[in-house]
Amino acid sequence: MSRLIVITGASAGIGKATAHRFAANGDAVLMVGRRETALAAAGDELRAAVGGADVRHVALDMGEVDSVPALQDAVAATGLPVHGLLCCAGGTAGTGEGVKAVLSEWDEAYRTNVLTAVLATEGLVDQLADGASVVLYSSIAAYRGSGGTGAYGAAKAALHSYVHTLANRLGPRRITANAIAPGYVAETDFFDGAIDPDREAALVRQSVVGRAGVPGDVAGLAFYLCSPEAAYVTSQIIQVNGGQRHGV
Repeated sequence: MSRLIVITGASAGIGKATAHRFAANGDAVLMVGRRETALAAAGDELRAAVGGADVRHVALDMGEVDSVPALQDAVAATGLPVHGLLCCAGGTAGTGEGVKAVLSEWDEAYRTNVLTAVLATEGLVDQLADGASVVLYSSIAAYRGSGGTGAYGAAKAALHSYVHTLANRLGPRRITANAIAPGYVAETDFFDGAIDPDREAALVRQSVVGRAGVPGDVAGLAFYLCSPEAAYVTSQIIQVNGGQRHGV
């Protein structure tokens, strides 16, 4: 029987690469994202690349609680329990001047990076198979801080506490919960499709392996964390950054 893998933020970048990795393994994949057109195109691209792939999609903004019933219905329509939930949705928030702009930045950062993970996970907790895996996507910014007023880094750091709580709650069902914290990853929409060449060169120089990360680097770890080989790995924050920040 195929495993059902649910991936939020699946229309581009790391999320799309993650969907491709699981589909290539023969898993059933439910891709979730806000943009219907981009999501449908990503699904078509995946099916073209992986013949016979069982790929479905549902366009939802998982930062909104009203999206939860629709996500539950989309999962129920597959007739399968969820064996892997990968919360890739997230992004930076705009910055401005003044306290109101700061509040807006922090509200948006938490909505897009924290609530998207919390609402998807809590909404599907009863549809997770025993022995399933939950993987949240953090960032090197959770350790280093981030631009603007620091809202993005703080939001990603909040996921670390949440993943430890999940591991404790879901452990009796043999469900693992982990987070991946990538460093600089090229070929994503994180920098709105472009990054200043000097900034990119500086980020690459920080890597001890001398290159930028690619979405497949993160997707490969996500696949491992949802495999039987990782059944004893839980409550961990795993960095994937080419040595930009050394582990502890």
